[in-house]
Amino acid sequence: MQPTAPELEILKQLWHSQPKTARELHDEVEQVLAWSYSSTRKTLERMGDKGLVAMEFSGNKKIYFAKVDKVKTLAAFAQDFAKRVFEIDGPLPIAMFTDSRLIDDSEIADLEKLLHNLEHDLEQGSDQKSSPASPKEQQGK
Repeated sequence: MQPTAPELEILKQLWHSQPKTARELHDEVEQVLAWSYSSTRKTLERMGDKGLVAMEFSGNKKIYFAKVDKVKTLAAFAQDFAKRVFEIDGPLPIAMFTDSRLIDDSEIADLEKLLHNLEHDLEQGSDQKSSPASPKEQQGK
């Protein structure tokens, strides 16, 4: 499941350093999201329901961990954004990620492979949808 924009902000904080409490996460995303602490807690609850984060108790505090892989999530997010917003059907140039503060050099190669695989999967899906069945295939049904 792809995270929403606010969920992605929270995930980015967890990918950077985890585990974190709801208060720590709120303090880090408050400027970007401009919302209340209760909104952060409710979002974390929904993220848990979606399987994006895990929650554990540490003493009397709830601490949160990212359950989704950073590179896989970012690859899917970037591919979806490029396709929906910019109508890019081809592979994304990996050079667009080289100056990212979110991923390091070792993750760039993984990201490139995932983007290639996502593009290949999309092509396979569209080939199956757009190819009419041949007369022999139709007879076999």
